[in-house]
Amino acid sequence: MDVAALVLPVFAIIVTGWLAGWLGYISRSLADGLVHFAYNVAMPALLFVTIAQEPARNLLEWRFLLAFGGGSLLCFALVFLALRAGWGRDRASSTMYGITAAMTNTGFVALPILHSIYGQPAVLPAAVATVFVAAVMFPLTVVLLESDRTQAAHGPSVHAVVLAKQIALNPMVLSTLIGLAWAIADLPIPPPVAAYLNIMAAALTPCALFAIGLGLSVEGIRTNLTASVALAAVKLVIMPLIVYGLCVALRLNPLYTIAAVVCAAVPTAKTVYILAREHKVEEPLVGATVSITTMLSVATLLGWLYVLPGLPTHPS
Repeated sequence: MDVAALVLPVFAIIVTGWLAGWLGYISRSLADGLVHFAYNVAMPALLFVTIAQEPARNLLEWRFLLAFGGGSLLCFALVFLALRAGWGRDRASSTMYGITAAMTNTGFVALPILHSIYGQPAVLPAAVATVFVAAVMFPLTVVLLESDRTQAAHGPSVHAVVLAKQIALNPMVLSTLIGLAWAIADLPIPPPVAAYLNIMAAALTPCALFAIGLGLSVEGIRTNLTASVALAAVKLVIMPLIVYGLCVALRLNPLYTIAAVVCAAVPTAKTVYILAREHKVEEPLVGATVSITTMLSVATLLGWLYVLPGLPTHPS
């Protein structure tokens, strides 16, 4: 019930956005405005406030980082290389496929689930996973997407200079770097500033989910159904299995093993759609996959939570 209570409202907001667009109640063209606000305002606020408020020492849980982070990067690399080598897709498209299969919604789904079931001790690994997604997966995606776009627009001669400038000024990369510097310096965020940033960050979830639904079409889901189901299988089944194998190999304790696998098994992050829409790469595929993983995760998460306590792990 905890899982259903957290995941079903997320899916309901996507459906609400779709109904609003399908009925003509809200113009589908407004999805772009929601995405621009989420990408340039709400998401940077969330990235900064998430990273900056996490003590730097908590980011050094190296075995957990290797298990969850290594599984995320390995899953991304496998899908990316399969699309590049096997299907001949360009870098931007392959990046979007890979990140759709590997970027996980830790902050809004995994963390509350782990906290409600396992209590306060499970919050730290979930927070570390959230910081990894914000500090590594987002910048990696931006670098690959910007690299492909600048090379196509400016050619190889000025590619490096333009790319460096665009990445340095990208709101997500910039907010991540500032947040990391803030955490390392161990500086407090003044309460009014934290409140301001949290209000901005709170707008990300409704904006992103509603924009997904608003831009979603039945034809788009039907066209991308096979690819979306395949990506959903990678995200909800294969990625958690990879992370579990790494946890066992690294002799991670049982609680952190469960936390790592649950963080890997939650739906694709809705912010992947923001990236896809902002960069105009595979938006129908990503929207369909976010919707499908959100819907299917109710069953798969219950399955993982049922079998994980019985699987062999290493004592701390």
